[in-house]
Amino acid sequence: MKLVTVAEMRAIEQQTDARGWSYAQMMEAAGKGLAQVVAQEYASLGEHTVLGLVGKGNNGGDTLVALNELLRLGWQATAYLSAPREDDPLVSRFTRGGGVVLRASDDPHLETLRRAVGDHAVLLDGLLGTGVRLPLREETARLLRAVKEAIAFQRPIVVAVDVPSGIDCDTGAAAEEALSADLTVTMAAAKVGMTQMPALGLMGEVIGVDIGIPEDLPAWQAVHRYWVDGRMVAQVLPPRPKDAYKSTFGTAMVVAGSVNYTGTALLAGEAAYRVGVGRVMLAVPALLHGVLAGHLPEATWLLLPHELGVVAAEASEVLTQALNERIKAMLIGPGLGVEQTTEHFLARLLGVQPRGKSALGFVPATAPTQAKRPALPPLVLDADGLKLLARLEGWAQALPPKSILTPHPAEMALLTGLRREAIQENRLAVAERFAGEWGHVVVLTGAGTVVAAPDGRLAVIPAATAALARAGTGGALAGVITGLLAQGVPPWEAAYAGAWLHAQAGMFAWEEGGSSAAVLARDVVHALPRVLQALNYT
Repeated sequence: MKLVTVAEMRAIEQQTDARGWSYAQMMEAAGKGLAQVVAQEYASLGEHTVLGLVGKGNNGGDTLVALNELLRLGWQATAYLSAPREDDPLVSRFTRGGGVVLRASDDPHLETLRRAVGDHAVLLDGLLGTGVRLPLREETARLLRAVKEAIAFQRPIVVAVDVPSGIDCDTGAAAEEALSADLTVTMAAAKVGMTQMPALGLMGEVIGVDIGIPEDLPAWQAVHRYWVDGRMVAQVLPPRPKDAYKSTFGTAMVVAGSVNYTGTALLAGEAAYRVGVGRVMLAVPALLHGVLAGHLPEATWLLLPHELGVVAAEASEVLTQALNERIKAMLIGPGLGVEQTTEHFLARLLGVQPRGKSALGFVPATAPTQAKRPALPPLVLDADGLKLLARLEGWAQALPPKSILTPHPAEMALLTGLRREAIQENRLAVAERFAGEWGHVVVLTGAGTVVAAPDGRLAVIPAATAALARAGTGGALAGVITGLLAQGVPPWEAAYAGAWLHAQAGMFAWEEGGSSAAVLARDVVHALPRVLQALNYT
């Protein structure tokens, strides 16, 4: 599903109207699509009763169309009009069909509204649309507060029409009175503000409906942002032919671990295996092998020289000598440590110098050695690998094209020099800017993970859960992405698909454990098969 700003959506609708598919026709398509989703999602409810909060704008019109369609499907429907809609044919059609109309103008203390909320199984929130600006007007805020008070006693299923009322659809800001939806049915495209906190936390499940936008519309074609869903991910997962063998699915090398972060290599390696890669080679400091080997018997191992338990500088030569055409992707960083010897290891591997080091004080790999060794495979840089990158001169040019970087906001601050707060306030713009400047795919993790490609494509993972706020989950994410990359999925697609699979696994692990507080990183890895099964990926 595409992801648009408010201005872009207006331009899309204007061009669609100019093509001959009118605003009224778009509204009919939106309302009928909304009704179909509600009828399908809640067919098993014992009571098919629906109350629509009807605002004076287009969202109110969509809601009236949906209520009329639900009447036709056998539901009992009530419309609560927050403002007069004099001579509105949608209201007339609704009443002729047997719908009940309640008016805020007849309900000065909002008691009728409170009773109606408790008397219906489903509440359609069509009060405010995408053009809202905060703070809300007092009469609107008062109405929403009354609904929230009623919901606290007897909660219906809340379905937001396009967006929950009280959301700024460009910034993600939310009014205190905004309703938390169980389901948001968004029209044609998701809105940028829906991907950012706190709005993201109010969306519930999000389903898009077609309102008749022509695919070849210039304003539509100009949008290269996407709200990632299961269908989008399933389309890029690699085929698994029945006559395959392990080389069909590539080899992923994971360069990770140190004496202080022993288990992270296992998490990343198993995550790569769980998304289908044929072979995982774990390149770790040699002293970790005896501790780790029995925990992932499927792995092969490359034992690296170390200094006091962290990868030594000369390990770069051991690593490059082990590279071959079977290794299709390499992950560098989880638990690697940020000691000077590890910094020199990465500098030698990339053929660059640490910042502030003169040529006399540091000797990178020589040109003859570089000429003999194979080129680096596609790279994923995570965790300590990113912290080390920030210390290296010219790192962006030294990485293979379209490498994948997976920073959380603090690591992004190290790489860019921006304040963490500035990054969080402008997540989409920051990821898009630096993906273009660096020439690499940026996966800015966190609530609403952003995946930006150098060519301007951008995807957002619509998930926010405390289940993933746990040490080791970042390494698991990097392993998932590396596993897909090793199977031949292109970098941007591997990044957004991996991030979505990881987020869904976090949700499943939360569901399985019963509490987000109880989820461990390995629970997320072990939930990946359930996510793939849900996609019918066999």
